[in-house]
Amino acid sequence: MSIKILVVCLLSMFFLLASSIKILGWQKKVFSIQLVIFVKYGLNRQIMFLVGLAELFGAIAVWFQGSCIGVIGALAIFTTSLGAIICHLIFDTWKDGIPAMVTFLLSTYILSTDWALLQSSIHSIF
Repeated sequence: MSIKILVVCLLSMFFLLASSIKILGWQKKVFSIQLVIFVKYGLNRQIMFLVGLAELFGAIAVWFQGSCIGVIGALAIFTTSLGAIICHLIFDTWKDGIPAMVTFLLSTYILSTDWALLQSSIHSIF
């Protein structure tokens, strides 16, 4: 198994779990903790739901490697991870942002392996 496939699997599993909790609230204890954190950041339940949708999109789309959809999925994970890092650095300690830092680095790896595809996708749009 290649490293890229392993990274895609890890990102997808993590964000499928994280997004399902944000969207459905099925794991009550984790959901409650996350909601308190979102409120602490000045965000509400609706924003938490939208972040969950972005994470779900990224977790599914990242599997389409070699296409524009896979790049956009990696960008969704990259963006949500970056947002989480920024919020943790502003409102918490850097240690609270370690999981987001890991997913940020892993999504950066995926984007770097698809750099040429990312550039051609941007050029085709503009």
